[in-house]
Amino acid sequence: MKKERKVKKGKKPVKIPNFEEDGESDVSEEMAPETHKKCIAKNGKTKNTSDEKEGESQSDSDEEMDPETHKKSLEKLKKIDPDFYNFLEENDENLLNFGVESGDEGSDGEDQEDEDHVVHKPGPLQADSDESDFEEEVEVRGKITLKMVAEWQEEIQSEKKIKISTLNSVIKAFNAAMLRATSDDGTSKGEYKVEGSSVFNAVIQMCVLYLPAAIKKYLGMEQSGKDPQKCKHFVKIKAPLVAYLNDLLKLLGGVTSENILTVLLKHLHQMSVYVACFARISKHALKKLITLWSRGEETVRVLAFLCILRITRNQQANLLDLVLKAMYMTYVKNCKFVSPTTWPSINFMRRSLVEMFTLDLNVSYQHVFLYIRQLAIHLRNAIVVQKVENRQAVYNWQFVNSLHLWADLLGATINKPQLQPLVYPLVMVITNTIKLVPTHQYYPVRFHCVEILIHLSKESNTFIPVLPFLLEVLTSYDFNKKHKKVSMKPLDLSCVLRLAKSQLMEHGFKDSVIERIYGLLLEYMANQSHSIAFPDLSLLAIIQIKQFLKTCSVSNYTKKLRQLLEKIEENCRFIERERSKISFSLSDSKLVAAWETSISTKGTPLQTFYENWSKINKIQKRKKVTKNDDIAGELPMIKRPKLSEDANTKPKNEGPTELFPSDSEDEKDHFKLEGEDEDEAPRQKKNKKKQSKKKKPNKKAAVEAIDDMPGADDVVQDLSVNDW
Repeated sequence: MKKERKVKKGKKPVKIPNFEEDGESDVSEEMAPETHKKCIAKNGKTKNTSDEKEGESQSDSDEEMDPETHKKSLEKLKKIDPDFYNFLEENDENLLNFGVESGDEGSDGEDQEDEDHVVHKPGPLQADSDESDFEEEVEVRGKITLKMVAEWQEEIQSEKKIKISTLNSVIKAFNAAMLRATSDDGTSKGEYKVEGSSVFNAVIQMCVLYLPAAIKKYLGMEQSGKDPQKCKHFVKIKAPLVAYLNDLLKLLGGVTSENILTVLLKHLHQMSVYVACFARISKHALKKLITLWSRGEETVRVLAFLCILRITRNQQANLLDLVLKAMYMTYVKNCKFVSPTTWPSINFMRRSLVEMFTLDLNVSYQHVFLYIRQLAIHLRNAIVVQKVENRQAVYNWQFVNSLHLWADLLGATINKPQLQPLVYPLVMVITNTIKLVPTHQYYPVRFHCVEILIHLSKESNTFIPVLPFLLEVLTSYDFNKKHKKVSMKPLDLSCVLRLAKSQLMEHGFKDSVIERIYGLLLEYMANQSHSIAFPDLSLLAIIQIKQFLKTCSVSNYTKKLRQLLEKIEENCRFIERERSKISFSLSDSKLVAAWETSISTKGTPLQTFYENWSKINKIQKRKKVTKNDDIAGELPMIKRPKLSEDANTKPKNEGPTELFPSDSEDEKDHFKLEGEDEDEAPRQKKNKKKQSKKKKPNKKAAVEAIDDMPGADDVVQDLSVNDW
């Protein structure tokens, strides 16, 4: 008995169909124990196969099973449970016919191998490998084809209810495309594999064009527009959505083409509603978008800002504080150097930052107060400790552009009271920046600060005394002084903060200063031209300009400022005429504001003149940005062909050769050119006298010269003896 048990334990499990649970207790002891362990219920529910695994691990040898013993076991099974035996006959007849064809193994077995039904031959039974089946399955469905993409696209575009399995397949396909684009070897390790550019483009196009609408439809957000997290099916799509957004950000970071970046940013703008649902993905996306906002091409910058704005609005309470800080630091880093080509990008960053700060002024106040205070601390250190390092901390483009940013922000929020207490500190910082080093070298900084004050005064409708900073230049510098150098090009003070000493000696410095003073005075006086107190405000300017006209002897400078003086005086007379018609008291601020509004709407002479001048000035600035002058200087040169050398060409060191010198003065009339008038007779007489003084050339030399001319045929033929 022990030997029999050992043999039975050593036998490998036979792959037998599942038995019923009810018949499991009725099976006789003569049935193989491995067969008995595999019996399961008729309803298809499998039992735990741990006993089977133990039997496999305990197998000692691969002995062959006796077919006759197995046949007897099946006959007893027929008697014990006939219903189950009939079930086996219907579903797996080959198992019951195990080893019957023992005599016809040769030819019949080979013929049956080609048929669909496989006959189990006697011998050791081996279990099939599960790994091989899985590998074959992955190879079959792992490679994405255009047909599969078309089927997925049709399913997500259909009006029927979208299945979550379809969305998962689309997202996995996008993951495979992303791995192909970003991996070093171009292969993907996921469930699917993308091969070929056509399949890659089809997958990306399907996700970019149709996936956002499909996700909305699946969540039921087509018409409601509610928060995705509150949707019923959000839990099912949460994990695939996180994977898709991570893949999209990886693809966005690995792409350098501007066209592809534009397409992906438009797609991310559509998916930004879902990005805001995940804090980690939102921060990662904002970090990449802020980089593109500061360094990309113009279209990429705009799309990146729109994505930042939309993501921040969806999670304003959590993200606004971080976004404002990150964007301001990026703005300061990227405005360190200024040129006519970088001004548009700096202006775009400044305007977009103003829009971000206006989302929540209560949160923005803390940032604006902190950064203006930092500027004031730098300025105080430069005033107290007068060193070059402290001065350079103030007189740089980052400091000036920060002043420009906060002035624009305070001007844009003038109707809201949250940021208005910061107007006075900002004006004090700007004015003391002008007074820090009031020398000729730092005139450009003065002009930039004055321009900021003029814009802030205009937008905030607040009076800021700007005239003294401009008129001081007219009185402190001697414009009559002769220059020591001639500048080839006019100095552009819009992109400069400090001038070198050599530039101060050029005549272009004085031209640029007068041009800048003229423009800033005209702009400031035009902004105040509708004020009821304009005649009083302009009195100081009129006196200083008249004094300058008396002392300056350069006509180009006096001509410009005299024109400005005439326009200011004309506007003063206009305001005095209109002011003489009023009947209300000047202490009534509401009526005064209404009167100024009506005058501004009607228009003033100075305002009209400034608008015309501003149009011309903007055109000139655009030319500087586009470098039209440099392009015009590179016009193609016309190359003329060289003349062939002949007798008519003049030698370099000799005078004109006369082929037909005249023996007498009367012969000159025969060589008179067509179109010559008789008025040229005196000139010809003088020429004749000069020629008469010259030696007359020999006629033989003239004849030889004619003979030597190339292409000159003889008119007279040579005589020969035969002619006689």
